[in-house]
Amino acid sequence: MSAVAARLADGRLHLQHGPIDLIIEAFGEVAEREQAYSQAIGRFGDILPTLVGELMTLRRPLGDAFPLLRGPVARRMVEATWPHRSVYITPMAAVAGAVADEMLQATVHGRTLDKAYVNDGGDIAIHLTPGHELRAGIFARGLDGMARLTADRPVRGIATSGRGGRSFSLGIAESATVLAATAAAADAAATLIANAVNIDHPAIERSPARDLDPDSDLGDLPVTVAVGFLPSDAVSEALDRGLAEARRLRRAGLIDSAALSLRGDWRVENSCHPEWSERSHAVASGDEVLRSAQDDRLVTLRATMDEGDASGDAGSFDFQKLLAEKRLR
Repeated sequence: MSAVAARLADGRLHLQHGPIDLIIEAFGEVAEREQAYSQAIGRFGDILPTLVGELMTLRRPLGDAFPLLRGPVARRMVEATWPHRSVYITPMAAVAGAVADEMLQATVHGRTLDKAYVNDGGDIAIHLTPGHELRAGIFARGLDGMARLTADRPVRGIATSGRGGRSFSLGIAESATVLAATAAAADAAATLIANAVNIDHPAIERSPARDLDPDSDLGDLPVTVAVGFLPSDAVSEALDRGLAEARRLRRAGLIDSAALSLRGDWRVENSCHPEWSERSHAVASGDEVLRSAQDDRLVTLRATMDEGDASGDAGSFDFQKLLAEKRLR
């Protein structure tokens, strides 16, 4: 199947090739936006074939030797996962974020844009210039949080991992949303944090990943298949373990912040930017519709422009189903 490009009714660019499904939006002068979209289309066709050619290496757990890879997306994957090589991790933990980062670079290269984003199934790469911002929020039961992303804040990637997508998880988190310097870095960290939200309990059913998918990069590791009733103390213990991992990664400089959810309970790791906080923000006009559609497994990321932003009304958009379906894993 060849790559497909289409424009959505609202002007955003939709790119799809096999398991890769992207939404791209650029903000700025019309001519610059259109050229940016043309650049994205021109770059996209080679992404999947190049990745497939190196899948054998990308599915292997990292060891002492830095893998030598040719493709730029593959190299981004390794760079994002390399800091975590002391635990079991393969470069595939960062595949969706790395694709988003690579496509964002192709989109904005040489262009004069106010801001742009590439959404790869919920893993999002962001471009911001001075004077412009995005507001990213989680709206779900138990947490209404808003993070104001500006050009001087070192966040250019957002990712979510957890049970419910097509990728396997070693943990029981319903979501682990991470803000980091790149989408690939956020993707890798979200995977590890979601894995850390875990506990031994008879209500949790697990199976070797290989039994569910012979090609899984997780091999014989036990992945979570189902989670039954958990008492509140078990939920708290699992979330606290995930929070400890998020804190470790933040203190190591690998993430900016994280929000974890399980059974309607949340933990937030964010000492420097207090925007992520339980019920700390009133829900803006129109957001009630988003929130009313939520269940415990769905997190919505919303980004809006300030009033008076020169980009106009097109700046209000929703990132749906942040529980990413990382289809290449």
